[in-house]
Amino acid sequence: MRWVVIVVPAVLIFLAQPSPSFGIGGPKTPAGIAAWDTGTAAPASLRLLKNDWTAIPLDKTVDGFRGDAVLSNHRIAMVLRQKDASVEIHAVYATGTVARSRLRLQTGTGEPAVSVERVALVENAKGSATLSATFKTAKGIELAGKFRLKRGDVAVQIEPGPGAGKLRVESPGRFVILPDFFADDITLDATKLPLSSLDLPSENFVLHPTANGNAITMCVFENRQQDVKVTLVGKGAERQVTGSEIGFEKKKVWVALLEAPQIWHTRELTPKDTGKLISLDWTMPFPAQWRVDFSRPNDMTDSWEMLLQDTGYSTYMKHSWLGGEDEVIASDRHRWNTVLGTYSYPCWSDTQGRGYLQPIKSKKLQFAGPALIYPIHRVKQTPLNAFTVVDVMRNTLGVGPCEHILDVQSHKEEYKGRATCGVRDKLTPIYAAGEQKIQRAEVDKTLDDGLIFVKHIRGRINDYIAFGQKMRKHLAEQKKALPELAEFINEMDLLTQVIDEKVAARADKIKTPEHVVKMNADFRKNVLGYDGPDAIARCKAYTQALVVIGDNQDELSGECRWAVRTLRQRAGILMALDPRVALIATEIRNRTQEMLRNPAWHEGARH
Repeated sequence: MRWVVIVVPAVLIFLAQPSPSFGIGGPKTPAGIAAWDTGTAAPASLRLLKNDWTAIPLDKTVDGFRGDAVLSNHRIAMVLRQKDASVEIHAVYATGTVARSRLRLQTGTGEPAVSVERVALVENAKGSATLSATFKTAKGIELAGKFRLKRGDVAVQIEPGPGAGKLRVESPGRFVILPDFFADDITLDATKLPLSSLDLPSENFVLHPTANGNAITMCVFENRQQDVKVTLVGKGAERQVTGSEIGFEKKKVWVALLEAPQIWHTRELTPKDTGKLISLDWTMPFPAQWRVDFSRPNDMTDSWEMLLQDTGYSTYMKHSWLGGEDEVIASDRHRWNTVLGTYSYPCWSDTQGRGYLQPIKSKKLQFAGPALIYPIHRVKQTPLNAFTVVDVMRNTLGVGPCEHILDVQSHKEEYKGRATCGVRDKLTPIYAAGEQKIQRAEVDKTLDDGLIFVKHIRGRINDYIAFGQKMRKHLAEQKKALPELAEFINEMDLLTQVIDEKVAARADKIKTPEHVVKMNADFRKNVLGYDGPDAIARCKAYTQALVVIGDNQDELSGECRWAVRTLRQRAGILMALDPRVALIATEIRNRTQEMLRNPAWHEGARH
């Protein structure tokens, strides 16, 4: 759909018009920076190639504008409208531009700019251009800011000046997404939220899917001290998120536009869809790592990365997540993890980029409600001129700060020693062939490797246990200090208690590392150099007992991680619904993020 902007007080309304021609490749206008003074009020759709505006020569700055100020590169355009005291961000096409979002400065208390005092073009170079503007509120308070556009970029940088405390970003749509790189996204559906505004957990980015699937407005910010306020209007199925308000805290904010045909897509799922293969009415506009946010009961989300299939292959590729290794998935998509067991991977694309879903059939995980798809990260085949969420983060914050926020190193799954099933598979053929004496050194090393593995996984389990104990102590203290928040704190405590419940259920089977040390000592004494007729039976008795320990440790570590992920996401959701719990919820999310760092491979951190 093509959208045209109608301005009414405090609301950005989009009306449906025939679609422009889409396409990722190739500039729609000259690739360099261009600046104009429109002389009079600019039309809703900007004609960048053919107009009667005054073009401002490169390297020339100006102290004022007679009409609206327009800046463009080959990707986006921004127009500072003098009559509305706002800055619009437009997608650029050969036929014109399409407004996708509107920016408005606010004071620290939320008073919006309503009139323009001064506008100047203070930078006009090959690589970037900057507008400096001063506005006034209805009460006459001045607030200022700079709006910068870089060559070839898809983001506008907003730097606050005197009086500017917040930035309001209007980009209407049903959903708002807070990407989570440690667990599952927080995806909120306006049709299920009765409040007129929500305070979302303060991370560094928020996504506004808009334009019927053809655009995503992405806000990136350096501060993490204030929450993001989201506003909503409408009733029933027509209810929408209108935009968000972000505190500057004397730091920059970036607003980016991810634009492509169906750059996001949603499909409503019902319990009847469980286990069914669903062909989506959606084809990815470019190769990338596409994230699928499946809705779960209790407003929860389960985030998965879509499998890709290359031409000529029946297998699928599960691309790495922030520094991990790519993984080949068999054509049947069968997969195993410590919580779900064996299952069919629920989201994938074919060689033509067509998308498919198959909601998992499991008592432990049910999908129902909207499934939302968007591009989270690039792969080798992603075109250079296509942008994903992580691309925008790196282009705006810079590689160093972005890597710090993403905490790339902590996402790498650790694998130490040899898994207990690997010990079994190593020792059994040696003893079956009667080669235990010849390969004594190899057998001895395998025992050590198995113990290393057991200690590693048990170490993670102990970390989860300690996390749960500290969290429950913290929650008890908060409940005593803030009895009015008892309902929220009780729910958080019950979710944390799941760790203890899972540990208690497997305590007899996971034994202890010291128990495995004794098993190894007994094996070395009675089996290592033994070649009697029952040697293979003795070997199998050892490996079977070891695998029981290992399997239960692996599954327990996955269950503990699942509990922490649930706690983290639920705290964020309840914080959005009740701002009173913000301080406690933020502390919970900080602690859970720390706990989720450096996972063991068997925790199944990324499905």
